[in-house]
Parts: sequence; structure tokens; C-alpha cells
Amino acid sequence: MTDHVEPASHPAAEAPSHPAAEAPSHPAPDPADAHGSVYDGLLGGDPSHWAFGTDFEDPLAGVDTTVPDGVDAHDLGTYCLMLADDALIASQRLSQWTSRAPDLEEDIALANIALDLLGQARLLLARAAAADPSLVPALPGGSPVPPEDALAFFREAGQFRNVRLVETDNGDFAVTIVKLLVFATARLALLERLASSRDHVLAAVAAKGVKELTYTRDYAGRWFLTLAQGTQESRRRLDAALALVWPFQAELFATHEVEARVAAAGVGVDPASTADDVAVVLAQVFAVSGVDQPTGGALATVQGRQGRDGLHTEALSLLLAEMQVVARAHPLGKW
Repeated sequence: MTDHVEPASHPAAEAPSHPAAEAPSHPAPDPADAHGSVYDGLLGGDPSHWAFGTDFEDPLAGVDTTVPDGVDAHDLGTYCLMLADDALIASQRLSQWTSRAPDLEEDIALANIALDLLGQARLLLARAAAADPSLVPALPGGSPVPPEDALAFFREAGQFRNVRLVETDNGDFAVTIVKLLVFATARLALLERLASSRDHVLAAVAAKGVKELTYTRDYAGRWFLTLAQGTQESRRRLDAALALVWPFQAELFATHEVEARVAAAGVGVDPASTADDVAVVLAQVFAVSGVDQPTGGALATVQGRQGRDGLHTEALSLLLAEMQVVARAHPLGKW
């Protein structure tokens, strides 16, 4: 072994087999240089690597993203946004439990569920962008932000298409469990049907999501039973959570015109078609838990508009302000 190793002449050259024993590929900056930084070497890499991205690879690489025959590309993209936004916002809410859950096991469980939903959201946002690039927000020239991240971080609240259930505040643990039970049960029923979509990407995302949501639904169901049959206080909190959450559940089964069109084209699912199956599952959970199913009405619409139309509660604006602030401050950030 020589006393000195010359740095690679090309940034794409292979790394040595024992990098720890060789000279660093990025020389340390001169401390006397006022502009020196330990991060200078990182900034010399691939300019397409956005500092806040989820990955450096195209999530749909190698997948056939051709829009199926007879399907409107804008409708397909919008439908993907609906499903993606449900998952993205639900994930962001669940992530707020990190380090705050009742115990370490539930902390990890909720974080894993949030990551599952985030993975679904990323693939669906990428599919939306591939189907209809006009949906992607315009960014400054030279921005390295990939399309799925642009959709997540650079849309306004009124451009999000999620149902309002997922954006509401977490509340206490009982509220989160009731929200998760209702949402996961409905999404599982939808993805089970979506797995036969004519769109290859949607079918693949749905097939994977079915496994994830089966666990999520069962996790929420077990906790629902525990809270119902635990202490007087846990039951009181569960009853209060049901009264708070239940008005939002009807929106999960309200069919938007885009959902109707993609369902007719064989690439999407009419959510109304899942209502009976979801009702059966929830009725079983309520019966086993000894809890009466709420009878309250649905959340009001504004001139017929709901979350799928971009009508949201103030909670979404506050959530997005926190989620998007760093990305918006550094749209050209690289490493």
C-alpha cells in the first residue's frame, strides 16, 4: 500500500475496496478559507439530488406508465392524487405521534404505519405526475425537485384532494385509533378492488397496500376493543372519539365525478361500492367491543363540495404549513 493515493480523476470512478484505508475522495476544506465547509464535497455531486427528497431514484423506473386505452390522462392523474393525498396526509398526522405514543411499542407501530402510507403516497404521486405532467406545480428553473416531491411540498391546501377525515387533528390516542380504524377499513376495501385495475401501477400499488392495510386495520381494531373494555376512562374517551370522528366517515364513500369516470373506465374504484363491506366490518368491531354504532349525520358540504374538490378544514392548512416550510424555503437545495 502506498503512502498516498491520488484522488479519482472522474467522479463516477469506482470506490476503492477498502475506503477506510484510502485517502478521502473529497478533500477537507481549508479551515483558513472563509467559504470552506465540511459539506462542500457533497454539493459537488449529482445536481438532481434534491436535499429534501425521499430517494434519488425514479420510483416508477422500469414500470409501464402508459395510460390505458380509453382512459383520460387528466382523470387518471387526478384520481391518483386523491388516493395519494389520503395516504400522505394520514401519514403526516400519524408521524406526529413519534415519541408521544402511550409506550414505545405503540410509538414504533404508529411510525411504521405512517411509513407504509408514505410509501403508498410516493408511488401514487409519481403515477399522477407521469399520467398528467400538468398537475405538477411549476418550480424555478434548474430545480432538482422530483415530480412526486413537487406535488407533496408545493401545492396549496385547495389543490389537495384528500378526504377531510385524515387531516383532522390527532386528538388523544382514542381519537387516533377511531380515525385509523375507519380510514384503514375503508381504504383496504378500496385497494382490494383496485388490485384488478387496468392501470399497471395502480394495480401494483394496491396489491402491496392490501397487505399493509390489513395489518393496520387489525391493529386499530385490537386497540378499539382494548379501549372499549378497559377502564371507565378509556371507554369515556372512546365514546367521545366516536362522536368526534363519525361525521367524517360518510365522505369516504361519496363518489366524486372523477372517481365515477375512472371506475367506468376500469382503472379506478367507485368508493360507494365499498360502503356495505366496510359497514359489515365496523359493525363486527362494534359488536365485539360492546359499543353502539354512532347515528350522527355526515359532515356538511359547501355547495356540494368536499375534500375531493379541494374544500378542507383549517387543520389541513396548518399541517401543510409545518410539513412544507423547509422545502419551500429551499426549492433549489442540493447535496
